[in-house]
Amino acid sequence: MHNPNVAAAVLADPALDPALAAARRLDSHFHAAVAPAFSGLSPISLALAWQDWALHLATQPATALALVARAQQSWLQAWGEMLGQAEPGNGDARFAAPAWRQWPWAPVVHGWHATERWWQDATDLRGVDPHHREVVRFFARQWLDMLAPSNAGLANPEVLQRTAERGGANLVDGTLHALDGWRRQHGLEPLRTPERRYEPGVDVAVTPGQVVWRNHLVELIQYLPLTASVQAEPVFIVPSWIMKYYILDLSPHNSFVKWLVEQGHTVFILSWRNPDESDALLAMQDYLELGIFDPLAQIARMIPGRRVHACGYCLGGTLLSLAAAALARPGRIARAELLPELASVSLLAAETDFTEPGEMGVLIDESQVTLLEDMMAERGFLTGAQMAGSFAYLHSRDQVWSRRLREFWLGEPDSPNDLMAWNADLTRMPAAMHSEYLRRCYLRNEIAEGRFPVEGRAVSLSDIAAPMFVVGTEKDHVSPWKSVYKIHRLADTTITFVLTSGGHNAGIVSEPGHANRRYRMATREVDGAWVDPEAWAEQAPRHEGSWWTAWHEWLLAQGSGETAKARTPAKADVVCAAPGTYVYQCWRD
Repeated sequence: MHNPNVAAAVLADPALDPALAAARRLDSHFHAAVAPAFSGLSPISLALAWQDWALHLATQPATALALVARAQQSWLQAWGEMLGQAEPGNGDARFAAPAWRQWPWAPVVHGWHATERWWQDATDLRGVDPHHREVVRFFARQWLDMLAPSNAGLANPEVLQRTAERGGANLVDGTLHALDGWRRQHGLEPLRTPERRYEPGVDVAVTPGQVVWRNHLVELIQYLPLTASVQAEPVFIVPSWIMKYYILDLSPHNSFVKWLVEQGHTVFILSWRNPDESDALLAMQDYLELGIFDPLAQIARMIPGRRVHACGYCLGGTLLSLAAAALARPGRIARAELLPELASVSLLAAETDFTEPGEMGVLIDESQVTLLEDMMAERGFLTGAQMAGSFAYLHSRDQVWSRRLREFWLGEPDSPNDLMAWNADLTRMPAAMHSEYLRRCYLRNEIAEGRFPVEGRAVSLSDIAAPMFVVGTEKDHVSPWKSVYKIHRLADTTITFVLTSGGHNAGIVSEPGHANRRYRMATREVDGAWVDPEAWAEQAPRHEGSWWTAWHEWLLAQGSGETAKARTPAKADVVCAAPGTYVYQCWRD
């Protein structure tokens, strides 16, 4: 049902007369009604991008002829490579099986790769708006991935071989997998019980602790000590609000917080509430007040007189950077005297400059944000399914097509693990906050420009004096490391930057002892010169193993060097045992 309060808040413009404002709300309702037909993507954005590309192609006849010649040359080359027994896989795991190197599949794969290369050239036209170029390139890749030879069902040699070996049983299994997927989509229990369920408090999120503070938006968890003495300065972790916090407390062997506690740190972490219709009007200021300042005040009350190491992951890091800047600026915030001083600020895969946001930027522009606002006005939030669908769409090759091949045609279900269970534990985003976040960060880049308001006054990251530890990951498509690296141009404090192997999640959840982990690390002092990211990557010393150990040593160096008796929450501060109650909120959207 259309929520008029949300629509009024998101579409509010005091300059509009009442009639026009009412018309806008009706248009918003219409847009939300037709959005599902376009999978929540703005058809106007797509049309403008393709029109921009097509008009430039039509007005560049020489380039168009060159592209025709390139297409012919590519196909001839592809056939020549096939006849010369060249490997058609081109490093593509979808075509790694030996059968793809045989007739008649080899020339098809060669031709498909040639088409892929041709589209890369065809979308690189002079004069096309950069955003439109990326949109056209992205959707061309989506179509090519959908039409890949690996998705050809029984025409896929691997599927053909598996079907012959199992007498068609793989197709029966695939049909049952598809049926269970449909049932889950519609809120029904699957017909077959998964091999294993990962439940918070049972399989994941099991590090012992207590909820020591709860407000409408967060629960603050303090983990119980595992050492006789602890570092004087506690660690406060702010995870992203679009994910359940236990990404940082998965199974005991790869729990980030458990490892920190084992090193002698007093660790606090936020568990975000999963919003519903009543939270539609929560804004970024509410997330700062309820999610950062309230918990910091509680930590200061429980551990008085001590500075705090603050750490933020993904959007939690973006929010923490705003809070740190507000606490460091002249005048600070209204209740600054109740909050502790920050001993350090650590940002893990967190962007503060959104001019190059990676693949997420492909789906974000004025028209797309407007459509999202209209969709959120219907229920007051962006559903977890909509959020998950956007991420799956960005990585459809692996998360859609390759997965469907394994499940539906080869009859192989995904083997459950803790990370997959966490990824399926969907969360929502309140309409007002999400609209504000997209507009202020992605569209207007207000954090980097020093224009993002906290308590009515703009903040600047250049005010942060606490040393910073910033982590980027090599394969991050959500927060590309070169975008994360731009903190060097925004903050004037000492910055230790780490570039670690892995992606947005696996690069952060990278416990010591995990095979094939490595990282590069270098520190820029307050008066250090600017080094561009490519040069930094060449110069920075390389290390084998997990960056966790380097961060632990860095935290010790930023602290007082003092230790204290192991801390357990006072009985009066205990609300309930970890993992609390908010982590169990899971809505059927």
